[in-house]
Amino acid sequence: MDKDSTQKIKTCRSSALKTVRESNSSTTQQSAASAKDGRTRRTKRKASPFKMTTRKRTRVSESEPQNTSEEDVSVRILKRKVREDGEGPSNKKKKRRGFDLNQFDKESASSSMDTGRETGCNISVEDVSKRNGKRKAAADGEGPSRRNKKRRTPDLKEIKEETKDLSIDARRAKFEAKYEQQNQLGEGGCGSVFAGYRKADNLPVAIKHIPKDKVFCKHVDKNGRQLSVEVAIMLKLAGGTTGSVATAAPVSLLDWYDLDQELILVLERPIPSQDLLKYIEVNGGSLQEEEAKLILKQLIDAAKELQDKHIFHRDIKVENILIETGSNVPRVRIIDFGLSCFVKKGSFYRIFYGTSAHIPPEWYSHCTYRAGPTTVWQMGVVLFDMLHRKTQFETTKFLGNKLKISNNLSKNCRDFLQMCLTKAPEQRPTLEQLQHHPWLR
Repeated sequence: MDKDSTQKIKTCRSSALKTVRESNSSTTQQSAASAKDGRTRRTKRKASPFKMTTRKRTRVSESEPQNTSEEDVSVRILKRKVREDGEGPSNKKKKRRGFDLNQFDKESASSSMDTGRETGCNISVEDVSKRNGKRKAAADGEGPSRRNKKRRTPDLKEIKEETKDLSIDARRAKFEAKYEQQNQLGEGGCGSVFAGYRKADNLPVAIKHIPKDKVFCKHVDKNGRQLSVEVAIMLKLAGGTTGSVATAAPVSLLDWYDLDQELILVLERPIPSQDLLKYIEVNGGSLQEEEAKLILKQLIDAAKELQDKHIFHRDIKVENILIETGSNVPRVRIIDFGLSCFVKKGSFYRIFYGTSAHIPPEWYSHCTYRAGPTTVWQMGVVLFDMLHRKTQFETTKFLGNKLKISNNLSKNCRDFLQMCLTKAPEQRPTLEQLQHHPWLR
């Protein structure tokens, strides 16, 4: 090998060694630079989507501080609630309406919720009712307030009592403004009766005070309202209206006031008049047969009218019959319907209401009585009291022959009495048959 060739080989080696050394030096410098800046290398590795996703999750986990505040806890609770209720993401990727987390946080902090706002939560009926209850309580002053002060809600019973007291006072004031009460006229087992007058026109009235525990008979009208049967019957007799004087035998009911513990009836008071017991006493203890006939004829007609209206008085006696004395012919008026009742055809009664001295015989033998035969028996009792001086009728004495029909009476009158006071109820005549009896013609 000549010198020139050798020199060329050396030159090539030298050049190759220099290239290798430069290459090594460049690689060393690049490695050092890469070691100084790790972020540059990571950025270059974004070419892999999987690694990007993995690294992104790692970065979020490392960069975001853990939030344990009350706000974050409520958010996480809500998210978990959404997932449990089936409203979170599903495999079907259904769209759902989003919820306002900030609004939820505000409502959670105040312990209340505005149900008018829509949320993505699936709220059960029970939850809504509970929250509505809280909102109602807060509106009534029972829930939390800014001052944390509770207001006592009046008890429903207290409200009813106060309202009732006010209405009772108002009704009493209305009665006192309309009527003037005067002296007492009488007192019986069902209450007390006072004279009085209507202030507007000075109309004489009888004011009957009945304690509630003396209202023995009650009636439920077609509207479901419970009334004293005396009021119900007198309203029916007046055609459902009150305030005017009627021409029938029963006295008219002008007004009535339910004052809870007391019932006040304002009744027509005929002037001049007196009850039949007083009228008999004034006339010497007994009446002449002709006068008794006039009174009994009217009484039977009145009883028949009540029967046609399905009303059973149950206590017709001389004390419950008024005699108007303003004309030559005495006029009969019937009072005190406190023990009366409405009658159904064929009804039997097992509890006796009336005057014990006038109990019909069938009550003693069968413990039952009926409206028609009992009323006929009472017609006989009233006639007996009118015609027998200083003698008051008693059923037990009459059945024991301690009371006898006077022989001084006419044959027709005695026959009339005997028919009314027949022991067997089925053998007594009806009111209609009595109307056609020869003695009354």
